[in-house]
Amino acid sequence: MAYDKFTVLQSSAVPLPIENVDTDQIIPARFLKATERKGFGDNLFRDWRYNNDDSPKQDFVLNNPIYSGKILVAGKNFGSGSSREHAAWAIYDYGFRCVISSFFADIFKGNSLNIGILPVTVSAEFLDKIFKAIEADPKTEIKVDLPEQKVTIVATGEQESFDINGYKKHNMMNGFDDIDYLQSAKEDIKAFAAQSLY
Repeated sequence: MAYDKFTVLQSSAVPLPIENVDTDQIIPARFLKATERKGFGDNLFRDWRYNNDDSPKQDFVLNNPIYSGKILVAGKNFGSGSSREHAAWAIYDYGFRCVISSFFADIFKGNSLNIGILPVTVSAEFLDKIFKAIEADPKTEIKVDLPEQKVTIVATGEQESFDINGYKKHNMMNGFDDIDYLQSAKEDIKAFAAQSLY
């Protein structure tokens, strides 16, 4: 299994109400030398999180202990810029399993789905409701139901549906990457191949 199965996630969330966050802000280029998906979480939003002397910037949300959880709530156009998959690795390695925004860059969205992060696109209006709910109570929980394709603000019951490609949904719910999916279909492939020989 490539990553943990994703079905229903209910968690508090970390708000990042900044638009046009690009992949160089998510993981600066100087940290791209590694080839494994480990250790990138330490440098997630590195230049926003730390001063030049490596001391934490107190005003950045990841350094604020009142916010926690497995869901990152981001502003519009999250993951734009270069196509580095390390940006998705950094978000996963930090501990986020879902990012909610009103718009994602396509390549970032694909990279996220490939490694087990669910990018959930909601309307600008619903995104604003989520931000306001977290502002009112930093411990407020968001429920992301992949089988039903719904996001719910638990405290109020307000919810919105989201779209996802059927193949990617199947893989997320089974913890499959593309190779795992092919492995899971191995017997069917063998049977089809045997049939087509005659």
